Parts: sequence; structure tokens; C-alpha cells
Amino acid sequence: SPATVSRVMNGRFVGDPAVADRVRASAAALDYRPSHLARSLALGQTSAVAFVVPDLANPAFQAVLSSLSKTAAHDGYRVLVADSAETPSDEPLLAAEVRRRCDAIVLCAPRMSDAELGTLASDLHPLVLINRVHPGVAAPSLSIDYQSGIVKLAQHLHELGHRRMIYLEGPASSASNAHRVSGLEEFADRAKGVRIDRIPAGAGAEDGRAAAAKVRSSKATAVLAYNDLVAIGLIDGLQELGVSVPDDISVAGFDDIPFARYTSPSLTTASVPHAELGVQAWRRMIALIRHEDPEHDVQFQPRLEIRRSTGPAPA
Repeated sequence: SPATVSRVMNGRFVGDPAVADRVRASAAALDYRPSHLARSLALGQTSAVAFVVPDLANPAFQAVLSSLSKTAAHDGYRVLVADSAETPSDEPLLAAEVRRRCDAIVLCAPRMSDAELGTLASDLHPLVLINRVHPGVAAPSLSIDYQSGIVKLAQHLHELGHRRMIYLEGPASSASNAHRVSGLEEFADRAKGVRIDRIPAGAGAEDGRAAAAKVRSSKATAVLAYNDLVAIGLIDGLQELGVSVPDDISVAGFDDIPFARYTSPSLTTASVPHAELGVQAWRRMIALIRHEDPEHDVQFQPRLEIRRSTGPAPA
């Protein structure tokens, strides 16, 4: 009967093993493949989760996605990706739309406001947050201590003798950018003789490159970039203007994307365990899907990676 075939193909048949063998043999002879859509409708699940990210071109987010996808595959789940293209206004609609096509959703570094996230969260569950903490949202979260990470970089530059620095800001809607700004303000208040100016930039390499002329004319001796992409773009722009890194200006990034150590010069940065973020996100997600208690929220501490893009302040 159709019901017997369905139970065998879905792994839910508990009758005579010989009957199940006959069904599987017939399926093989007919080269039968179950319809994923029909199966999803029958079981009430898609065996897929959504991953919503602000910019998939960023290698940091690619690393999280790769790890999440590989870990989810071990439990028979696929990951569908939605990119909001750094447009906060599009995120709520995009997240709601992709959630209807999946069993659950992972929001990675969402740019939407706290109010929007709080209102939308109840319609997205099961939900896991990466790079975002919201006390009003009952969802597991994995975050990075961006404030302490940027302070470690500023302290490193301070120890090299730099007293006038620039911070190339990330997207205004980025919560992690606000944490970086807060950390730098606190550092400047307690470090004697330090001045840290801010220049609006963005999250991509072109944003860093576009800021090169302003950085050169600022008289600063060191730059803290929002992320590695911005730092790499800045270095390229400075070199084109005849500015030597780090002899004239030191540059530090944030994230430690895979090729940060292979740039010329290699990039000093705050290292974030992106692959581990993907693994830990899935461990919490599969617990929610199985109606189990997820593990505790975790905040990772960035590790300072000192490379050749930073050096002593010029005399």
C-alpha cells in the first residue's frame, strides 16, 4: 500500500523486515527517488535551515557558513543562504520569507534594529543568533567580545609608540561597530596622550581604499579598521598614494580572515574563531529542533595576531 511504501522510505516502518526489503528492492528496480517537496509536506519538515547574512562576499561570514553547513549535514540537514547585501531595511522581510521555506533560521550579524529584531523573533523560532545579543529575544546566541578585541589592538599600537590613531568605522547599523567604538572611547579616556579620530567607511575593501586619502592627510600614525577587508583595501590605497605600511602608517584589521596572513604586508588583526561559531551554532540549533535544551550562550574572546602591518610609530 502507499502507506507501507511511505513508512519504509521514511525509515518509520516497524513491520515484517521482509516487506521492507521487497519495497526497497522494487524502488531500486524502478529507479525511484522520493520527492523532497512531497516528503516535506507529509512530514511537516524540510530538513533545511536558513542562514541570513549581511554580506556573503565577506570571507568571515563564508567561514561560518561553511562550518555550519558541514556540521548540519551530519544530521541530514541542508543550509539555505540569504544575503541582505548590507541593507538593514530588507532584513526583516528577507528573514520572514526564507523562514517559511525552512525548519529554522540562523541570523548572522543582523543589521536590523533591536526593536525590529525583538518584534520579528517570535515568528522565526527555532532561532539562533550569531554576532548579536538581544536580551529580549529568547534564542541562543554566540557573540564576539568586539570591545575587548579592539582594545587589544589599540593597546598593541600604543605600546609601539602610536598616540594619534584613526578608527575606520563600519556600517552605522552594525551592533559590533558600536561595541568597537565604545571600546576605543574607553581606551582613549584612560591612555595618556592618545587621540583616536573616527572616519566613516564601511565593511568592504573598496570602503577602505576610498578612505586612503583622508587617512594620509590626517597625520595619524596608525589606523584601526572595522574589519580585515577594510584594512586590506586601505593598505592598497595607501601604497598607491606612496605611503608605506607600516613605516609611515601602521594598519590593523579585525577578524583574521583566511588570507589576512598572506597580504603584503601580512595583517595584524584580532582573530575570531569563525569555524567554531558555525559548529556551535548548529549544536544549539539541532537541540531546538529536537525540543531539547540548548547549551549556554557563549561570548568568544578575540586573540591578538601581530604581523607585519604594524610597527613602531615614526619619529
